[in-house]
Amino acid sequence: MEYLGIDLSCAVGSLRHGQLPEKDCLLPLISKLLGYAIVAASTTVKLPQIMKILKHQSVRGLSMISFELEVIGYTIALAYCLHKGLPFSAYGELLFLLIQALVLVAIIYYYSRPLHAITWIRALLYCAVAPTVLAGQIDPLLFEALYASQHAIFLFARIPQIWQNFSNKSTGELSFITSFMNFGGSMVRVFTTIQENAPKSVLLGYAIGVATNFTILSQIIAYQKPQVGKEKKTK
Repeated sequence: MEYLGIDLSCAVGSLRHGQLPEKDCLLPLISKLLGYAIVAASTTVKLPQIMKILKHQSVRGLSMISFELEVIGYTIALAYCLHKGLPFSAYGELLFLLIQALVLVAIIYYYSRPLHAITWIRALLYCAVAPTVLAGQIDPLLFEALYASQHAIFLFARIPQIWQNFSNKSTGELSFITSFMNFGGSMVRVFTTIQENAPKSVLLGYAIGVATNFTILSQIIAYQKPQVGKEKKTK
């Protein structure tokens, strides 16, 4: 009995006999269900951030380079998972996150006009290289090196935003809901990655995500409300 790659036979068999499924049966089942839940949730995870920018028509406090690096990281991670043939439940959210991240960067570009020439160059280089990477049409050793580097990319994607938050003592237009979902998703992915026996490099990436997303979430909690009070006083 299998649906969407989820083997339900052992769980159903145990329940029919009035018993709880064994640990070896229950954990993989929970992992698969959580994996698909994350994929489903990922279809809207960045929408609160997008809607907040559109509502205020402002990208105040947002680090453009952080969001650009995030797009690069998602592209490499998705390409690697496709290349390795991992089950969709183990990486499916990367597809939806990449699409939303691209929309988010486009919106940030729009509200950051006029853009510098270097910004346009970065965008054009991405458009030229990304299709080749996603298709896996690069040397296998280079592919492994790219995937190894994507951990550093995700880390450095968060550092400029974390530093900007710290320097401004404000998180600007960062969305609490999106940041919370990013943190929760990373936590769940650590569990599902272990259960799916994915490469350790994949696990490392999600562990970095837990740490950096928790830091940004903490900054939103620490800085957002006090900053509102300060802005009211200055008006």
